[in-house]
Order: sequence, then structure tokens, then C-alpha cells
Amino acid sequence: MTSADGFKLLADAHSYLRTAVAGVAPDAWGDPTPCTEWTVRQVLNHARLDQQALVMQIDPASTPTSDPFSPEDALAADHVAELDAVFAAATAAWESGRDAESVPTPMGPMPANLGTAAAALDAAIHAWDIAVATGQDLPLSDELAVGLEEISARIVEFIRQSFGKYGPVVEVPDNASPAEKLLAFTGRDPKWTPPSA
Repeated sequence: MTSADGFKLLADAHSYLRTAVAGVAPDAWGDPTPCTEWTVRQVLNHARLDQQALVMQIDPASTPTSDPFSPEDALAADHVAELDAVFAAATAAWESGRDAESVPTPMGPMPANLGTAAAALDAAIHAWDIAVATGQDLPLSDELAVGLEEISARIVEFIRQSFGKYGPVVEVPDNASPAEKLLAFTGRDPKWTPPSA
């Protein structure tokens, strides 16, 4: 079990992702992102669907309606409200198993505190993707990054090797910040900027 409070990490990561999504300018949704094959719209849809996929075995009503890894390049009429509804349902699903020895997840049974940390990692990383892609001054905080270190050490390399869902580790200096190190470990260049038009 992770020593961090996964439920707090999840709340903080959800808040970060919501803020990033709410801050996207109307003309920026089609912009490129650090997820090189996806637009900002697609990263949002992937992140939203991932939050559902991680709890679908706890709450079948949360089963995503499409593949998180083939996210639609489209936007809901009220995308923030849609995201809020997903967050509420996912949080409720995790809460339902808070006191259980383990809950079912796509990565196998695990304590809810560990599952919430995994969901928080996903939300936080994609919040950064959206923020940096759209020029928002909304960095991944070192505090959140430190909280996510343990879960990233547990699952990122396994997911990278088993499913190819993270890019190769990016080299950063030894004196890089915790946030930069976490981003680099998940295959992101912490200094990424949008390509010139």
C-alpha cells in the first residue's frame, strides 16, 4: 500500500485537471500536446475516460463509452460539467471501497488508497499536458509530484513495458525538481513547448 493519502492525491489531481480544462481558450482545443498523436480535446477525453476505466470494475455504471486510448477529437457542449460528473462518480466508487482489503481494478485487485493514487497520477499528468499545450501558467506542483512518486515507481515502468502506454524516460539533470523528475519518468520533456506555427 502507498504511504501517501491516495484520496487526497486524487482530490488534488482532479482539481488540477479541472482548472486546466476550464482554462483552455476556445480556439486552443485543436492544438498539439506532449501526447504527440493527440490534440488538447483528445487528451481531455482520454483523461476523462481513464478516470472511468479505473473504477469500472467497482462501479459498472462508470464503464467508459469508448476506448480511452482512441479518444474522440470532439468536445461536449459542457465539457467541464461532464468532467465534474465523471470525477464525482469515480470518487464515489473509490470511497465505496475505502475500508475494504482491496477493490477490483484493471491493474488487478488493490487497496482503494493505492487505486486512488494511480488515478491521481493519470489525472495530474494529463492536467499538465493540457496546461502546457495551451500556454497556461499552471505547473504541476512539487508537492503533488512528491505525493505521486511512490505510485509512479510502482506502476509506470510496468505499464510502459507491458502496454507501451508511456514514452521512454526523458533524461533530466540531477538537480531537476520533483515535478520535472515525475514528468520525465512518464516520458515527458518537462521543458516541452508547443511547436511553432
